[in-house]
Amino acid sequence: MGVVLRRLVAALAAIVLVAEAAVLVLVHIVLGETTRNQSMSIAGMDPDLMSTATYAMGAGIGAFLLLCAVLLAAVAVRDRAPGTFARVVLVTAAVTHGVLGALAVGLVGWSAFAVTMVILCLLVLTLMLYAAQGTAGAPSTGPSGGQGAPGPQDAPPPPYGELKPTNP
Repeated sequence: MGVVLRRLVAALAAIVLVAEAAVLVLVHIVLGETTRNQSMSIAGMDPDLMSTATYAMGAGIGAFLLLCAVLLAAVAVRDRAPGTFARVVLVTAAVTHGVLGALAVGLVGWSAFAVTMVILCLLVLTLMLYAAQGTAGAPSTGPSGGQGAPGPQDAPPPPYGELKPTNP
């Protein structure tokens, strides 16, 4: 059951990120065209520069989200925890969705907040499910190299009532 759930969540997150990338690229195309057609200017900035920057931002966001989707699809297909680079990229995407969700409440509304939080939950759930899977079968690597008798660091913690302070 756990393998199916991990793969399902990672695949669903990849699909949702592809859809989000398409929507955000489309929004940036519309914003760029609107800026270009109406010759809008903010504080004397060149409207062509503003529309070009809007297109570039849309392309950058779309590429980042597609990279995240590819990494999640690879995780789902291989059913292995993401590597360091993939984890950093996915954590960055999760933090970005958290910040965007907080901004979306005030600027767009609760529905946009809900969508960004669903995506955030899928990213975090994927990372947590594969983190739990990665540590479950990890061998003990103490001073003995994971071989031989267990050392004091491998001993279970004492019951709650027997905890002693480390500094008198």
